[in-house]
Amino acid sequence: MSFVMIIELLIVLAALYVGSRYGSLALGAISGIGLAILVFGFGLKPGTPPTDVIYIIIAAVTCAGTLQASGGMDWMIQIAEKLLRKHPDHITFLGPLVTFFLTVMVGTGHVVYTIMPIICDIALKKNIRPERPCGVSSIASQVGITCSPIAAAVVAFVTISNANGYMVSIPQVLMVTIPACVIGLMCAAAASYKRGKDLDDDPEFQARKADPKIYEYMYVNKTTTLDKVITKEAKLSVFVFLGALLVIVGFAFCQMIHVGDQTLAQAINLPKMNICIQIIMLVAAALNIMLCKVDLKNCVSGSVWQSGMVAVIAIYGIAWLADTYFGNYMEQMKAMLTDLVTRAPWSIALVFFMVSVLINSQGAVVVAMLPLAYELGIAGPVLLGVLPSVYGYFFIPNYPSDIATVNFDRSGTTVIGKYLLNHSFMMPGLISVTVSTIVGYLITNVFFAGYFASFVQ
Repeated sequence: MSFVMIIELLIVLAALYVGSRYGSLALGAISGIGLAILVFGFGLKPGTPPTDVIYIIIAAVTCAGTLQASGGMDWMIQIAEKLLRKHPDHITFLGPLVTFFLTVMVGTGHVVYTIMPIICDIALKKNIRPERPCGVSSIASQVGITCSPIAAAVVAFVTISNANGYMVSIPQVLMVTIPACVIGLMCAAAASYKRGKDLDDDPEFQARKADPKIYEYMYVNKTTTLDKVITKEAKLSVFVFLGALLVIVGFAFCQMIHVGDQTLAQAINLPKMNICIQIIMLVAAALNIMLCKVDLKNCVSGSVWQSGMVAVIAIYGIAWLADTYFGNYMEQMKAMLTDLVTRAPWSIALVFFMVSVLINSQGAVVVAMLPLAYELGIAGPVLLGVLPSVYGYFFIPNYPSDIATVNFDRSGTTVIGKYLLNHSFMMPGLISVTVSTIVGYLITNVFFAGYFASFVQ
């Protein structure tokens, strides 16, 4: 690795680090500074922005934004709250399952902002230390991204894999990630079940409870969505959205079913999956707008649409920067890393995780690093198995969902920690991602190795 390569790599890392300090749009914008230095300062050939993935995110976020603006998401949260309040003793296990599957359905973890205060309220009223369900539930809201058929990470994995000869489909990805991630989350929930002191034995909590104002803040206020009026249009928007997801999954299955020497998708002349997703999501968004009385101002000002657009900018800048650097030094990278990935191909999971610590976007990690992994000769089944490892940004607790969870916990038990890394999300995050990655790898490379290897073109 030459001195110039090292300097340029440091520029890439510096851009990612500074962008993560500012957060939000800064990740993508400040990556542009790094890109400008590499192209205009060092004369590197510019890479290619990941336009296919960006278009899919825009379409999916537009559809999810109309769902939120119509009130459909409120109905989904109400259903989840009824389940949680019906079984409060199991909040440490049910809380993360609820946030996980909400993310799976909607494609973004930012739905956690509505349900997390409810999880905290249920735990507190049941005298369960809120840190136990809150920490793992926040982790679960992000873990669900690699299990959603419309999330950028999944779509990018399929698109990039297909371009590199690994003809995997969205359902086949979910067949690995969903069971792997659920097992990982349940292991994290089990480890959290008796985590920390019980509230009756916690002197810090008891001191807060003794203050009348704090006691009223913790126990008198009740967070709920059950009193919200759900209109028929809101319910219709949910059915439209879920119908669109089923159509997408159905089209994806057409890519798997073979009729003679071609797939069913080829036989009925379906376009590529990335095009299908965009069309279906736009149609669903249009139906929500026309049939469900969507206020378009609320749509573009909602948390789902805004967070999605932020993700677009982040992926745009980060992936373009990474593609520029790695694209210019691919041969050198192969020479340095081929021996390692040949002996231990699973070690690419460590690379994915470490990059994710710097990049607050699983989709951006996939877009930036997956092409390099294929260029290094790592097999598709290995990469599919370790896909859960692209979630590492819980490590430094600066992600909005984690910060919001700390603020939502009125008991004060969910914390960042005096030494930054000793926070409430570290233990459940490490357990969940580690177990999920191991299980995913075993599914694709041990138990069902022949099946997942059969997708190679």
